[in-house]
Amino acid sequence: MGRTIMRRKFVGRERELAELEERWRSGQPELFIVYGRRRVGKTELLLQFSRLNGKRTLYFLASQVTPQEHLRQLTEVMWETFTDPLLESLTFMDWETIFTYLGEQARKERLLVILDEFPYLCEAAPELPSVIQRFWDLRGKESQVFLVLCGSQLGFMEREVLGERSPLYGRRTGQLRLRPFDFREASLFFPGYNPRERLIAYGILGGMPAYLTRFSPKLSLRENLLREMLQVQGYLYEEPRFLLRIELRDPKVYASILGAIASGCTKLNEIAQRAGITVQAASKYLGVLQALELVEREVPFTARAPQRSKRGRYRLRDNYLNFWFRFVQPHSSMIEAGQGNVVYERFIAPNLDEYMGRVFEEVARSYMQLYASEELELPPVLRVGRAWGRDFEIDLIAEHADGSWTIGECKWVRRSVGERVLHKLQAKATQLLRIVKFPENLRYAIFSSSGFTPAMRRSAEKDRENVLLLSAAELLGTEATAGKRLDNS
Repeated sequence: MGRTIMRRKFVGRERELAELEERWRSGQPELFIVYGRRRVGKTELLLQFSRLNGKRTLYFLASQVTPQEHLRQLTEVMWETFTDPLLESLTFMDWETIFTYLGEQARKERLLVILDEFPYLCEAAPELPSVIQRFWDLRGKESQVFLVLCGSQLGFMEREVLGERSPLYGRRTGQLRLRPFDFREASLFFPGYNPRERLIAYGILGGMPAYLTRFSPKLSLRENLLREMLQVQGYLYEEPRFLLRIELRDPKVYASILGAIASGCTKLNEIAQRAGITVQAASKYLGVLQALELVEREVPFTARAPQRSKRGRYRLRDNYLNFWFRFVQPHSSMIEAGQGNVVYERFIAPNLDEYMGRVFEEVARSYMQLYASEELELPPVLRVGRAWGRDFEIDLIAEHADGSWTIGECKWVRRSVGERVLHKLQAKATQLLRIVKFPENLRYAIFSSSGFTPAMRRSAEKDRENVLLLSAAELLGTEATAGKRLDNS
């Protein structure tokens, strides 16, 4: 008796699905490029798209095999897709013949063709982009084909598929770079969690759908960690090692660099020293990690020449990797010995609030970029960052289209935030004034994971045009936002 597989509800990507569906309904031929980091959900998005309204679909997932094996596997998939007796006794021997056949299939009826992990196909058959170019020029753009080329290798997709030197340059009809979910989208995976727990889940897993789906919303955060990350059988225990091996040539060096940053080394020389390599080598490796969007170089908001600033600090952009290198990798010996529970109790639980402090700052800055203009009824945000000096640090500064600034303080705490925090933020603003001249219009924003005291709410209400209060629930959109000028106070 077969085992029933439960498919988890597809979450998010409404905008991307709507765009693809609109293109499909147009009936126009499409050569569409989809790319993004591994585990970001490209395959699931395309499969979901193919299921909508029962599209006639040829889906092929490539792997690292020989050209002949690719052709044999694709022929088998075509047997299953098309009710053509001729295919039963036929194996395609080259890509030219395959695309000629697909062109015929799409001549009178709409056909969705998805070539997933396209870089693997090109690795085995370097001529493939040129074959597709000829097909598109001679047959494809006169047919009803919807051809999707999908890949996880960002450099390859941008250089060999989208780049000016690619045979496919100028042929694509559209492209989609799929990015990780933001904090609010990620929270949708955990409808039963309270706002604070949702943000902790985001701080642990980041925005990658493949990781978010590993945590069950029916289990506690502790139970999920013990099951998925703090035991050797857990999917999330080995995942970073796998990713580094498949993406990078020197995985041990990159792991050392990522571990150094996660441990608190943020300056170039600190990272190099901790990783045991030269500053020049560290700079090179960090450049690769930045291109992969795993690491980000941060400079003070007030820096006049950001690219040349010597005050840059590095941070991990991916919360999952940050958490893993901070709490899992250093204690892997204990986890291997079956002591994941000890790792949680001794090293994770006591330090989780401190870890979430930085995550909460990032969440606040993302909120200002993505949601503040609409929900807080503010002018659009042009840029956002943070600032630091010898004796102060400001968690958030946002510059708006009208020239005004919002200066913010982020408090990941267990108690309601009171007026003292606002007074301290105003004092920091005075210190910042020594470095940079403020615009005339300046407002303050306080972000709190545990809400605000009644006194704080009343104080903000008196100056509602210049003081904004946002709780975790308001950041996640689960309550009426403070942007309605504190009407919910």
